[in-house]
Amino acid sequence: MSLTEINIREKDFHNKLHSSGNPRAQNKYYKALHNLYEDFLIFLKNNAQNKNVLDFGCGSGGYAEKVVNFNPSKLTAIDISEKAIKIAKSKGYNKIDFKVENCESTNLDSNSFDVIYGVGILHHLSLKKTVREIERLLRKDGNLFFIEPLGTNPIINLYRKFTPNARSDDEHPLTFSDIRYFESLLDRVKIHYYGFLTLIFLPLYKSPKNSKIFSFLSKIDKILFTIPFFKFLAWSVLIEAKKN
Repeated sequence: MSLTEINIREKDFHNKLHSSGNPRAQNKYYKALHNLYEDFLIFLKNNAQNKNVLDFGCGSGGYAEKVVNFNPSKLTAIDISEKAIKIAKSKGYNKIDFKVENCESTNLDSNSFDVIYGVGILHHLSLKKTVREIERLLRKDGNLFFIEPLGTNPIINLYRKFTPNARSDDEHPLTFSDIRYFESLLDRVKIHYYGFLTLIFLPLYKSPKNSKIFSFLSKIDKILFTIPFFKFLAWSVLIEAKKN
């Protein structure tokens, strides 16, 4: 497996992260993206059945464990971290083929997957290399679904600046130019935006799943994000695309 210096740093960071067994402090904020994760799983459930699916940057297999229940014909899950793959394999999901791979340049066959998905992986990689690799791996009419953080909200960026140990040195939340590059290579790209008011008013709700406050805030966010000016305030995006 050929690795760049950045790949090696990312691998070492995530090996240490998975070896520690400790959740990251910022995980408490992810409840502000509850509707994002729900939508993501709905997309996968609607597209994975009887399909050859690739979990791209699977970590210790959290999402692969959910997607395998959507009855794909085959589910492959890859990550650069040997420690993450070791943990994933130890859970005993025999229907998931876990592999150590560099997502920028895999050893997987071209035109072999109907669906490729990932959560918070692209911003750890060279976007140009990775999108071209995804395009290579996808079959004609194949679908991709990715959750990624945006790097456009100045308040969130300030938080990132003051918490450098919470993330790897080389990660780079996506910008609008990154999204335009994505759109230039793939077809039928849709970008869904999440996490503005749901993040600002985080203290007002405990569990988003049954919270009327969260439901109301997420609906207002959805309206705001139809206005181009407000999109830079989003915390994260769900990228949906198809290869022609």
